[in-house]
Amino acid sequence: MTAGFITLEGGEGVGKSTQLRRLANTLERHGRRCVVTREPGGSPGAEEIRALLVNGEPGRWDALTETLLLFAARADHVARTIKPALAQGEFVVCDRFADSTYAYQGVGRDMPRETIRRIESIVLGDFKPDLTFVLDLPAETGLARAHARSVAESRFERFGLEFHERLRQAFLDIARRAPERCVVI
Repeated sequence: MTAGFITLEGGEGVGKSTQLRRLANTLERHGRRCVVTREPGGSPGAEEIRALLVNGEPGRWDALTETLLLFAARADHVARTIKPALAQGEFVVCDRFADSTYAYQGVGRDMPRETIRRIESIVLGDFKPDLTFVLDLPAETGLARAHARSVAESRFERFGLEFHERLRQAFLDIARRAPERCVVI
């Protein structure tokens, strides 16, 4: 593989950022150029949208508004960061992508899967990661790890345990639906 788009998915506190750095370092040690990025964010415009999404109260946005904001950020991220890097033969390793929208807004916030799929189709067409690692931990463990961080990363960390258990099951379901792309760790 000369280049590829690899994503890491999973609930809060499962270790995505740590494993992302390890994966990128391993690729670079093996002579592969690598761009490390995240969602929401990853491009200047997407980072501005990220600030709207991750700050504030847990119920600040309804599920449709969140979904539209996420896909607006994703469109900019793909156009300005991901596709140009892939065109240059670089690996792109991304902390979250569209699977997180299906989990957080779909299952976590009850946004209909078909609505997300239609928005995804408009924004991304058939563009998908080549490989997705779904990191899995019991929701209670991941949430405790997330709360132990010195700085809260996300307003989603403030949702209750039941929300996070639904997220965990959503990510596992995504992996079951896409075994050709997803590996559960």
